[in-house]
Amino acid sequence: MNFSFNPRRGLVVVRAELFGASGSNVLRLALDTGATYTVINIAMLVAIGYDPALVPNRVQVTTGSSVEFAPQIKLQKIAALGQERTDFAVLGHTLPPSAGVDGLLGLDFFRGLTLTINFDNGHISWV
Repeated sequence: MNFSFNPRRGLVVVRAELFGASGSNVLRLALDTGATYTVINIAMLVAIGYDPALVPNRVQVTTGSSVEFAPQIKLQKIAALGQERTDFAVLGHTLPPSAGVDGLLGLDFFRGLTLTINFDNGHISWV
């Protein structure tokens, strides 16, 4: 499968749909091969029925400026780039509005796939 992106823009942004007890929401996620985990803005998780404050499992995350503990939330389902994952764990984190995205699609989403990001023609593909 091929998915297009604008190779001349800063971030590679992909659409992802997240599912929870209160429904689903389509988000804009930055494809981040430097992120071990997929990270979703806490407000987006709350909107589809998750309460990060009640999650007992926290994961240590090193950001550009500090070390923090983020709630690890198991999503009912996440769909992006033609792939679906059920019972998929993501980290909840507050992102600044200036980020321009609702989270990061990390390496954990791509484990087991061969991912190709072609900046010459602006295509993402996997097998």
